[in-house]
Amino acid sequence: MTSLTEGKAGKALWLFTLPLLASSIFQQLYNIADTVIVGQFVGEGALAAVGASYPITMIFTAVAMGCNIGCSVIISQLYGAGKKAQMKTAISTSFIAFTALALLLTGLGLALAVPLMRMLGTPTDVFDDSVVYLNIYIVGMAFVFLYNIATGIFTAFGDSKTPLVFLIISSVTNIGLDLLFVCVFHWGVGGAAWATVIAQGLASIGCIFVLLVRLRHIETSEPSPAFSWVLLKKTAFIAVPSVLQQSFVSLGNLFIQGVVNSFGSSIMAGYTAAVKLNVFTTTCLTTLATGISSYCAQNIGAGKTERLGVGFRSGVIISLCTALPFFLLYFFFSPAMVSLFMEGGSEEAMRAGCDFLKIVSPFYFVIGVKIAIDGMFRGAGAMKLFMLSTFADLLFRVALAYILTPSMGATGIWTSWPVGWTLATALSVFCYAKGYWKPKHALV
Repeated sequence: MTSLTEGKAGKALWLFTLPLLASSIFQQLYNIADTVIVGQFVGEGALAAVGASYPITMIFTAVAMGCNIGCSVIISQLYGAGKKAQMKTAISTSFIAFTALALLLTGLGLALAVPLMRMLGTPTDVFDDSVVYLNIYIVGMAFVFLYNIATGIFTAFGDSKTPLVFLIISSVTNIGLDLLFVCVFHWGVGGAAWATVIAQGLASIGCIFVLLVRLRHIETSEPSPAFSWVLLKKTAFIAVPSVLQQSFVSLGNLFIQGVVNSFGSSIMAGYTAAVKLNVFTTTCLTTLATGISSYCAQNIGAGKTERLGVGFRSGVIISLCTALPFFLLYFFFSPAMVSLFMEGGSEEAMRAGCDFLKIVSPFYFVIGVKIAIDGMFRGAGAMKLFMLSTFADLLFRVALAYILTPSMGATGIWTSWPVGWTLATALSVFCYAKGYWKPKHALV
């Protein structure tokens, strides 16, 4: 457990966020492994099937990530303020409430999987495989929630290394199971889905076990009830907008996926490969922003608001440094990157994936700034500004995809991403510069 309220602000944030970045990379590696192996060993049609279900799985993941952020911010402020009993209550409250939510979503997901795939206009040649992949993912959704809650708590404690250890183990396990289930047992997209579920299960169980051991060594001078409606309300104040933010972005991607599906399975396969790479980048940036939120929240809880400005500037620099290698890889080596997912894929699919990466990747520097600002907004509890920024991004990207497609074809969809990002980032920078986000008091 590491305090982010002491020492040089910039150094503290760098040391804290680098393991978070490594964790995000390993997490994305095992999320991307099933796509690569399916594309290489099963075929372009199976790759399209995984891609067709991906926007729906991202909605569920978005809810889990929002819960992660909500509990992390509140627990960070309690930890920074030294309120250990309330902190332990907030932890158990988060586990109880969000596990119940995960079970509810599991039931809804299984009931709605087929209607959702039909709503997206999934082509008949990949429909059955898409439903299989989606249903298996939903069965393992509770593991996604448990892992996100546990890692959110570790992040609140200033511990970014423990989740990294479990993610490395989980990533290696996922890739090994992918190869076993898909290449040896020939289970197709179902095998890839089961590999991911098992790997996520191992990571969540390991994280929770270590967390429980550490909590036993935290002594409190007063009782810490297992559940508190007051703390749940405060957690929900951060979590609900974060869930909505993540969900609306994923919902926007769902609408965009519907437009992509209208171009056929080859464009779908190319888009699936490219958007997986794109999500790899944006997830890394979002993970860094989660670190910024925890840094901000701990210092607000400790009453050290003078450290926020230096920490934010360091966070932006880290985001820009993170965006650079992704831009270089995706822009200059796009054919090699897309070909990771498709061995002998059609020319149309390869061209679609490469076009997406070349159009979008230069703007990673832009979206990196916006995501860093979002991290400050969340940590400070400025959720109205956070939601405004999110809605702007969603509205611009989805609207532009529909507006530009009739005249530009699939290129219009790709173009909607950087234009939407730029407009939303301009709004976030304006709100940050005006100081609308600065907290008047801590949330706890």
